[in-house]
Amino acid sequence: MLILTRNLQPGRPRTCDSGGKILTPAAIGCTIPEVFDDVRAGEAIWFDDGKIGGIVEKVEDTRVLVRITRTRLRGEKLRGDKGINLPESALHLSAMTAKDIEDLSFVARQADVVELSFANTAQDVELLQQHLARLGNRQPALVLKIETRRGFEHLPDMLLTAMRAPCCGVMIARGDLAVESGFERLAEVQEEILWICEAAHVPVIWATQVLETLAREGMPSRAEITDAAMGERAECVMLNKGPHIIEALRVLDDILQRMQSHHTKNSSMLRELRLAHTLPAKPEVAADRGKLDEKLS
Repeated sequence: MLILTRNLQPGRPRTCDSGGKILTPAAIGCTIPEVFDDVRAGEAIWFDDGKIGGIVEKVEDTRVLVRITRTRLRGEKLRGDKGINLPESALHLSAMTAKDIEDLSFVARQADVVELSFANTAQDVELLQQHLARLGNRQPALVLKIETRRGFEHLPDMLLTAMRAPCCGVMIARGDLAVESGFERLAEVQEEILWICEAAHVPVIWATQVLETLAREGMPSRAEITDAAMGERAECVMLNKGPHIIEALRVLDDILQRMQSHHTKNSSMLRELRLAHTLPAKPEVAADRGKLDEKLS
């Protein structure tokens, strides 16, 4: 058992008696206690990019009781400042926090691109556009970071909203997206995002753990090379920092140049996209959505 509390008191490990019987379960705090209002018993919960998984057993006023069901055989340590994913919960959280809105005045003046993390609905995109419009005529490019199941399902409407701006793009944030959609579905989900963005003529950033072992340790895995080659179909590939980042950039450039002669975007003819018919569009974008659905089909 793991206790998730509303307060931010330091976490504590479980306590056991001399016979090894658990007296009190381990406990950790949550920096966004509002999620407690939306969590229900029986829903899945994941910690630290999917390293630890469990099921919500009971929701109380001040805490949530979680039964841990998935981790490595030898166990896993849960450290501070690690993410929590609730892929089955209908969370009523805005993509922009009060701190984001405060920072936006500086960002709008200085940055070339604003990336909206955890973009889930067209309303999230509209809110960012409204704040940017109030800050002056300079409009940075807008990038939607798709990292939740809701964000993926609402992507067509979010794209149509984002494309009202002069310049926009999409980031496939595959770390959280894998946890949210299920690791076994990630390949299909990232494929559909590439396809729908190509249909909408919106550039894509291929992100999360690209050549990460190479950048960090100086030697890539075979799977990383194949994954980097898949990024050729996107307009941009993002690398994380590391002591061997220059070598990682050189290898990535070599891989992408070699792949250009083998692949041209998403030229394979595959089945109809399931995402094209996931949700009905809002009335004001229904006409454009119909054209996009037709192109996807």
